[in-house]
Amino acid sequence: MTTSFRLFLMMVLQLAIWGAWAPKIFPYMGMLGFEPWQQSLVGSSWGVAALVGIFFSNQFADRNFAAERFLAVSHLIGGLALVGTAFATSFWPFFACYLIFSLVYVPTLSVTNSIAFANLRNPAADFGAVRMGGTVGWVLVSWPFVFLLGANADVEQMRWIFLVAALVSFVFAAYSLTLPHTPARKDAPGIDKLAWRRAFKLLATPFVLVLFIVTFIDSVIHNGYFVMADAFLTNRVGIAGNLSMVVLSLGQVAEILTMFLLGRVLAKLGWKITMIVGVLGHAARFAVFAFFADSIPVIVAVQLLHGICYAFFFATVYIFVDAVFPKDVRSSAQGLFNLLILGVGNVVASFLFPSLISRLTQTGADGVATVDYTSLFLVPTGMALAAVCLLALFFKPPTRAPVAEVADDGPVAAATPAQP
Repeated sequence: MTTSFRLFLMMVLQLAIWGAWAPKIFPYMGMLGFEPWQQSLVGSSWGVAALVGIFFSNQFADRNFAAERFLAVSHLIGGLALVGTAFATSFWPFFACYLIFSLVYVPTLSVTNSIAFANLRNPAADFGAVRMGGTVGWVLVSWPFVFLLGANADVEQMRWIFLVAALVSFVFAAYSLTLPHTPARKDAPGIDKLAWRRAFKLLATPFVLVLFIVTFIDSVIHNGYFVMADAFLTNRVGIAGNLSMVVLSLGQVAEILTMFLLGRVLAKLGWKITMIVGVLGHAARFAVFAFFADSIPVIVAVQLLHGICYAFFFATVYIFVDAVFPKDVRSSAQGLFNLLILGVGNVVASFLFPSLISRLTQTGADGVATVDYTSLFLVPTGMALAAVCLLALFFKPPTRAPVAEVADDGPVAAATPAQP
């Protein structure tokens, strides 16, 4: 088994854990009777986990703990926490179990990236194909729910979203110990043990700051999609509850192709244009949601834009960090952007979009509540267009596209000639 395939399978398991529950968690919390503020608090767990990750967990993985062992322990604990989440029906036990899961799972997303980058000969060219495994995992894990859930699934059936995730987590805990050994770098000379401080200082570089702001905006939009999409498909479009996850997974199917082509797209279009296309994918998808909700074929087809949304922006950001940032802070820099993508963006989306849904919901004379989805989806559409303008006008990376090598002194020195 080649190293690339082993890393590919690592990504399959990593993202399958997430994909098992993500599309259904907000509808499930509604079925449990959780208040909007309680649902938002659960959603904020990933923000807490991402913040803890950049200051502590990433340091353990990068400086004090072999990365593959870190994964094994984290996913063993995470699997147990998911079992607890599955059987908790009142808010505080549910929140406690989910928070524990978040604290151990979120840091592993950047750790798996680090393992891949450390063991690939040409990360800029090969990471897209390896990361495609995560997309495959997300797609595969959605299919069992066609049989595990009914068209109108009840609470007993819905807890399978966490039980399936727990099973995958236990499998991944064992598989992690077979991954290429990626040792701690605590004895490497010249490495700042608090590298996150240098990662934050890089925000003083204009192009890093612009990318940071755009990543925040796009992460709010991206996470908002998972907050809103399943309810929109089932309540407004009319897709059966046990098929909605399969429909949503079509976006991940498209992502397989885009991740496979990402290296060539980056080489041809460069960092900036590739990222702009990725953010425009969000704008187009939500615009279609806003104006074509009565057409099931159009709504189903537009899911295919998800591949462009993820690969052309978020995966590109991870590759950009590995290619341009100083070597001794790359792991912490990955954690810094994960803080936005998985943490801050998730928290803001978890509060913003449920609040908007509540404000845009009206109860008719027949007692049926309806959401003004047109107004709702125009909000992330506008946010995406604003992010595109920021990228187009102010993002000036030190290199147009990936290059074979970048100076170890990093983006500040390398970017100086390119600054206005």
